[in-house]
Amino acid sequence: MRKLRCARCPRLVALRRRLKRQYPDYHNAPVPAAGPRDAELLIVGLAPGLHGANRSGRPFEGDSSGDLLFAALNDAAARLRNDGLQPPRWRITNAVKCLPPENRPRAAEIANCRPHLVREIGELPAPGAILALGRVAHEAVLAAMKLNGSEYPFAHGARYDPAPGIGLFASYHCSRYNQNTGRIDKKALTAVIEAAMRYQP
Repeated sequence: MRKLRCARCPRLVALRRRLKRQYPDYHNAPVPAAGPRDAELLIVGLAPGLHGANRSGRPFEGDSSGDLLFAALNDAAARLRNDGLQPPRWRITNAVKCLPPENRPRAAEIANCRPHLVREIGELPAPGAILALGRVAHEAVLAAMKLNGSEYPFAHGARYDPAPGIGLFASYHCSRYNQNTGRIDKKALTAVIEAAMRYQP
């Protein structure tokens, strides 16, 4: 399994080292994006989950957030196929590549990871779409694209056209907390994903 090498965030490095002792079979390293580099849909989450991507080494793989995301992706793709359309390929990444304590990265940690996101957005073909899962991911995308956040406020279901041929879509994060509180469910997430998959400039 390919591992990213990075030690820019002392707090995150210290956590990784501690978890390597506690969970020696886990990935316990920065989690790279998964999916083709030239995919037409880039999905951006917050950060790896302890027993999800931090274990598997693949974004959203192995926890309830990923279960909901992949179910919604498959449902949205099926809807496009039913309409005779070819669903876009997707690539999944996170605003922060390493597991943060309590799933709360600091601003400096998000900034340290920004070059990865800049590169991933730069690989997106036009036309292409970005789906930001949660406010932090949405704001990380805006920062990576050097956009003014006040012009593109986060809202579930929002759609923006921040660059020629690029659509930006926003959804509540599919976290267990948001699922348990009813903020997000498969129907709501599928609707936003389908809109992103159908994006046309």
